[in-house]
Amino acid sequence: MALVGENGAGKSTLVRIVTGAHAPDTGRVSVAGQTVSRADPLLARALGIAPIYQQPALFPDLTVAENMAMGLEPGGAWRRIDWPARRARARELLSRVGAAIDIDAPASSLRMAEQQLVEIARAMGAKARVLLMDEPTAALSDREALRLFELVDDLRVGGVAILYISHRLEELHRVADRVTVLRDGKVVATRPMAGTDRAELIRLMVGREVSAIFPKRPVPIGGVALSARGLGNRATGVRDVTFELRTGEILGVAGLVGSGRTELCRVLFGLDPADAGEMTLAGRAMRIASPAKAVSAGLAYVPEDRRRHGVVPEMTVTANTTLAVLRDVAAHGFLNFRREREIAAGFVERFAIKAASLDALVATLSGGNQQKVALARWLAARPSVLILDEPTQGVDVGAKAEIHRLMVELAEEGLAILMVSSELPEVLGMSDRVLVMRQGAPAGILDRAEATPEAIMTLALGHPEEKAAGEVRH
Repeated sequence: MALVGENGAGKSTLVRIVTGAHAPDTGRVSVAGQTVSRADPLLARALGIAPIYQQPALFPDLTVAENMAMGLEPGGAWRRIDWPARRARARELLSRVGAAIDIDAPASSLRMAEQQLVEIARAMGAKARVLLMDEPTAALSDREALRLFELVDDLRVGGVAILYISHRLEELHRVADRVTVLRDGKVVATRPMAGTDRAELIRLMVGREVSAIFPKRPVPIGGVALSARGLGNRATGVRDVTFELRTGEILGVAGLVGSGRTELCRVLFGLDPADAGEMTLAGRAMRIASPAKAVSAGLAYVPEDRRRHGVVPEMTVTANTTLAVLRDVAAHGFLNFRREREIAAGFVERFAIKAASLDALVATLSGGNQQKVALARWLAARPSVLILDEPTQGVDVGAKAEIHRLMVELAEEGLAILMVSSELPEVLGMSDRVLVMRQGAPAGILDRAEATPEAIMTLALGHPEEKAAGEVRH
């Protein structure tokens, strides 16, 4: 059975429930008629449930053979390890998946595709009755994917039940008998795979209306603030990125998980400097080799993981707000606390940040207010281009509407905004244009009038006709 749905539909969460990582609030999980009475990964494994996760979960400092032994060998405090048997088993399982991988290499030295193959081989060794495959081909080459499909066929013949999660809709007719579509955490349809075409699946996946919490207003679009031509970074997989971002414009960036959206932000901001192409800011050619260079050039970046990279939870609202402009609030090496508080107070009032005081620790604020502090921190630097990666992730509806209102106000003031979001309604509701990423490169750019859920998902998932034409509008 294939399981499909857009980002955030609940696919991976469902896998975590079935494997015992999360306890269900309602309903039940049963395996071969036996109800799983509690959330317990060990019990799920004993019942024959084996997951292959989208992100490989290997111990980086252990060898491939040692990683493959995890969960497959019996335990015991006084057990002696049969190293020849362990190594032979690792070789045999890797050969089954067609992987030529050194079993003595540390897992940290493997490419993502090789890590994925090690995970698949380990799951094969568990002799599972139910195999949960979460985006198993996301990091595989075409040849490796074909070998995986052959393994799936062998497992089906052997009586293994397989739940196959994939954004690559073109794979589903090759591997699946039935397909179930999730949307907003609920099943919306289960169909026979035969007779269900790609267009129908896309319609089922994205059949939602844009909510009123996206208060986009027409804003005069000015000159080019940022342009990229053939931009790329080999290490991150970003390649051939070409676009223009204008003052007053909100350019949405859409795409599936792993499409290169966040990686593009990191390249633009100098966290992973570009090694190909060129970039201009306000008409001047720039090489952004570091975040410091990006800030001095007028770029600001609010990252996806706000608690790790957007704010410092253990510091106050005031300290967080002025982190990017310390030179402006210091003289002769000493902070001007009065000036620092004036800047922070201005943003707290303008952004309606709810905090007990300017001295409250950011860790005590709600997610939405933490995100506002992260925004204030960078806007204090008076940037000309603002990069927002998942600006409303994990915030409630009210805070989401406030953040969207702020984005529109900033655009009206002439700020150029590049917004990455995995929520299609947010992309559709807030963007003047939409850049769709696929496999690290632009799949196309859509004007607001032509940006529909179906059009975006069709580009994000890839189109045979599109590849044949080889044409991307910028």
